[in-house]
Order: sequence, then C-alpha cells, then structure tokens
Amino acid sequence: MEKEKKSYYVNVIEAKDGKMAEVLDFNFGGHHDIAAMADKAKSLGFAKDKHAKEFVLAMRFMHHVIKKNSDNPLFAQFASQFEAFKQEVRSKIGCGCECNS
Repeated sequence: MEKEKKSYYVNVIEAKDGKMAEVLDFNFGGHHDIAAMADKAKSLGFAKDKHAKEFVLAMRFMHHVIKKNSDNPLFAQFASQFEAFKQEVRSKIGCGCECNS
C-alpha cells in the first residue's frame, strides 16, 4: 500500500516593535499527519499545548534532516540516540498515521 504524501508550508514570521517580518519559509513533506501527532503529543505531559506542537515539529524536522544527511559526521553519534528517543515517543503516541514507520 502506497503512503499518502502530505505537504506542509512552514512560514516563520518575527514580530518585533509592532511589525511583522517573514524570516524564513520552506516546504516540508512526508506521509505523517503532523496535526494528529501534535494532538496525541498533548498526552505526554507538556505544560502547554503549544509545547506539544513545538515538540512534534522539532521531532519531524530533526528526523528528516538526519535521514537526508546520514553521511554527515555532525550526526554520527547523535543519530542512534535520536532514533531510540523517537521510537520511545512513537511507542507512546504513534506516528500520526497508520504506517508504523
């Protein structure tokens, strides 16, 4: 069964001195449902719902960067630790879809 691809657009806007300025933007994709993951992550005991959202985005971004740059020495020691942490989180909230990957 082919996994349904989702596409997200990330836009970071800085609010400073009453003005808004776009500081970065990019597309991000994959088959995980980030909104569903953030909703499930609320059960992990974050102080605020926004922390669950930040956590899920950070996890997805870091996973994607490590996967696409696996030969980068910067991630040599961290990649296996991150993978173990990711699996621990996944055992508690799943992955936001039915793929189990």
